[in-house]
Amino acid sequence: MAKRLFDVCCAAVALVLTAPLIGLAAIGIKLTDPGPIFFRARRVGYLGREFTMFKLRTMKADGEGSGDSGGSGPLITGQNDQRVSAIGKILRRTKIDELPQLFNVLRGDMSIVGPRPEDPTIVRQHYSSADLETLGVRPGLASPGSIYQFTSGDGLLTGADPEARYVDKLLKTKLALDRVYIRHATLRRDLSIIGRTLWTIGAVATGHRKFSPPPEMSAARRLLAQDPL
Repeated sequence: MAKRLFDVCCAAVALVLTAPLIGLAAIGIKLTDPGPIFFRARRVGYLGREFTMFKLRTMKADGEGSGDSGGSGPLITGQNDQRVSAIGKILRRTKIDELPQLFNVLRGDMSIVGPRPEDPTIVRQHYSSADLETLGVRPGLASPGSIYQFTSGDGLLTGADPEARYVDKLLKTKLALDRVYIRHATLRRDLSIIGRTLWTIGAVATGHRKFSPPPEMSAARRLLAQDPL
């Protein structure tokens, strides 16, 4: 109950504060590329229930692929993905495209802090029984796993098949980091993750490229070593 109250209060305040930014981003999307402003993505949430997650559209309306252009290409956006629009690159780099998910928090689909929700196909095909632990809480806007993906994803998601690279190089570590968070979740830790996320976004936006592993990494590696093959 306390976490839900915290989520609702934070999301409501954040929406008020960021509404002008969301509005400017929406105008920029509309002026630079035809198509809808928002993208609705199917994701797997609490206890495996699917829900619609909102984002500002960052891909070209005529782009191929299932990122947020609605096509049938890779589920994962790789480095230098040609489907991403010019303004979309800015929105992704600053995480402004994720701000509409504050509506998901208000609706109860998501929390401010929690494991990032995945596409149903990735959950069905690539989650182990241990990974399903991340579905025992509401997914979130921020988590140790999402911070790690944000700081390391560009270096790992290279090549012609970013989806395969994501599964092979990033997914298991990301999920293990979030499992560590779940097992030690407190309000104080949530506040720390929010602060780390905001700092990381600012650092990336101002050109910082090298980051230390998250403090949960040692515990995550121990979990990975214990997981069945």
